[in-house]
Amino acid sequence: MAKVPLKQGRSLMDWIRLTKSGKDLTGLKGRLIEVTEEELKKHNKKDDCWICIRGFVYNVSPYMEYHPGGEDELMRAAGSDGTELFDQVHRWVNYESMLKECLVGRMAIKPAVLKDYREEEKKVLNGMLPKSQVTDTLAKEGPSYPSYDWFQTDSLVTIAIYTKQKDISLDSIIVDHQNDSFRAETIIKDYSYLIHIGLSHEVQEDFSVRVVESVGKIEIVLKKKENTSWDFLGHPLKNHNSLIPRKDTGLYYRKCQLISKEDVTHDTRLFCLTLPPSTHLQVPIGQHVYLKLPITGTEIVKPYTPVSGSLLSEFKEPVLPNNKYIYFLVKIYPTGLFTPELDRLQIGDLVSVSSPEGNFKISKFQELEDLFLLAAGTGFTPMVKILNYALTDIPSLRKVKLMFFNKTEDDIIWRSQLEKLALKDKRLDVEFVLSAPTSEWNGKEGHISLALLSEFLKRNLDKSKVLVCICGPVPFTEQGVRLLHDLNFSKNEIHSFTA
Repeated sequence: MAKVPLKQGRSLMDWIRLTKSGKDLTGLKGRLIEVTEEELKKHNKKDDCWICIRGFVYNVSPYMEYHPGGEDELMRAAGSDGTELFDQVHRWVNYESMLKECLVGRMAIKPAVLKDYREEEKKVLNGMLPKSQVTDTLAKEGPSYPSYDWFQTDSLVTIAIYTKQKDISLDSIIVDHQNDSFRAETIIKDYSYLIHIGLSHEVQEDFSVRVVESVGKIEIVLKKKENTSWDFLGHPLKNHNSLIPRKDTGLYYRKCQLISKEDVTHDTRLFCLTLPPSTHLQVPIGQHVYLKLPITGTEIVKPYTPVSGSLLSEFKEPVLPNNKYIYFLVKIYPTGLFTPELDRLQIGDLVSVSSPEGNFKISKFQELEDLFLLAAGTGFTPMVKILNYALTDIPSLRKVKLMFFNKTEDDIIWRSQLEKLALKDKRLDVEFVLSAPTSEWNGKEGHISLALLSEFLKRNLDKSKVLVCICGPVPFTEQGVRLLHDLNFSKNEIHSFTA
């Protein structure tokens, strides 16, 4: 979504003030109604615009001038169900909070939902579904339907998930248990398999997760609070034992604690959050999460790509059963709404962190020989983990080249670390390009261009397997991708991240 310049007095903060003013934004004087499809269709003009999102109808006319994507973007869904359009553009936006004062009511006809397998769950032992009871409609389009089982000793309960996939790793499984609610989400290709149970007995906070890759089995070992025998694992909660496309799952958040914050440049900080002891979450390379903060009573959400704590780990990062820390490089915008609030947090404060999202596949690195990274500003963040992984885990790799665009020398994130890493590993070349350098600058100058890229993007061998990753502000990325096509890089050789 391209941002559209907003009129004076039409910022997000101005919208929040309007929603709290007590003004009737729905035109229904506080009533909620059931809306038929016929009724929804009538409200399709700029000054009378209703949109349905996930079964709820909102009067978005008052919001028109405050929408960062402009009025035309909202009008594409006028008088209709805008869920799919909304998901394509900004599914992470907390629209329930942003538009709660614009809620007209619920659709009279409920949208169709995927089959819930709770009824089958009651009929079977230990969660193993007999094959005859599993519909194979999803299996035809996506992966085989997984199953799960559980077993116990005096002190432990083990939940085993059989994914029927060979490429399952520790970052494929996300586990959260709070009070007696146990939630384990397994990412299988582009699908999400969910175990969601209210446990029958109490367990301790810490647990372990193990993956047997050769058979695609995940084992989650919980410690009982009391050494008693459990008659059953627990009762099914929402969407338990479901396999649905990832794009149809809502974002799930857990509260993480800020444990450190340090300056990296004059306006960029490295934040370190620690996960709750009751969570297992490892963000896959090239994927992002959403940070959520309450700001003046409204929950505001922003996407960020986690980084490593440093580029210069002396040893390869150990793969622990629970990686407890998540690092973020964040540029603070003094006039922004979200980043100053993040910057004001004190050590010990809590931030909500979502489950990971993103379409980058680590399989792109298989047999890779040349890796080119193009980054502008904080578009450097996805490159951090990619650099760490590339230099330690890709035996076929011959060369990694990073071209890092910034305004001034002071803006370059982790410059000395990058230079040391390039000295340490001869496969790595780093070039800095500045758009507003001082007269002392001896390096490259300017913006992303055909001249800069054609010189930089030289393959080791004519036929070598290559990948170009690009991330930065939208105009930088769009221009970069156009130039890469001009230089005859194929679609499969380019991956663009959204900064």
